[in-house]
Amino acid sequence: MSERKPNGSGPAAEPETPPQAAESDAVKQEPAEEESDRVELSVDETDPEIPSVVAEDPVAVLEAEVAGLKDQLLRSLAELENVRRRAKRERDDAVRYAAAPLAKDLLAVADNLSRALASVPENPAGSDETLAQLVAGLKLTEKELETAFERHNIVKLDPLGEKLDPHRHEAMYEIPDPNRPAGTIAQVMEPGYLLHDRLLRAARVGVAKGGPAAPAEKAPNAPEEEAQPAEAEPQPKAEAEPEVKPEPGSRIDTEA
Repeated sequence: MSERKPNGSGPAAEPETPPQAAESDAVKQEPAEEESDRVELSVDETDPEIPSVVAEDPVAVLEAEVAGLKDQLLRSLAELENVRRRAKRERDDAVRYAAAPLAKDLLAVADNLSRALASVPENPAGSDETLAQLVAGLKLTEKELETAFERHNIVKLDPLGEKLDPHRHEAMYEIPDPNRPAGTIAQVMEPGYLLHDRLLRAARVGVAKGGPAAPAEKAPNAPEEEAQPAEAEPQPKAEAEPEVKPEPGSRIDTEA
């Protein structure tokens, strides 16, 4: 049988590269890559932003380390001082207001004693000696309780007639009263109490309305009257200069 020759119309086969030629091309490319790396390395070495380790002064390095350590030491000392002051303040407050829970519970006892005494008339008609002794005992008990409160710096607030202070007073209702300034306290339901400078209980009050406006409080150390500006002194009027008449022949008449 005769061998078939490839048809000329089909794609031509690419010539195969000998292996020795491929190896020579690879060897030629390697030096080019090494040369490019060498150029990049030389550029990095001459970069002015990169500090030179050899050019650094050891004295300057040590001084910088000392300055950093000194700054850290000062910050640590300041933080310790702040912690010490905060702990001292919290300890003082804990001792100063330690009786606050007990004092709050005793306020109801003081209120009940005041209500019991208020329910008994001052001079009851036909009262016996037993009732009088009971009232006297209640008064002595109330006085002794108030003395104990004062001993522990518990101050009673009775703001009748004062201006309403939302930080110390709790307004429960309004009372129409044209004789009292509006916004003032017309009735006290329960007095308030302070422990040192801390509020234990706000006073429950009734506020007047319908009256004149309450006077505004003056600022401390404010002068009562403002100094009026001094009036400007009248300036003397300038005397009118006498009219000087022209001498005859000194003026040329151009109207003619």
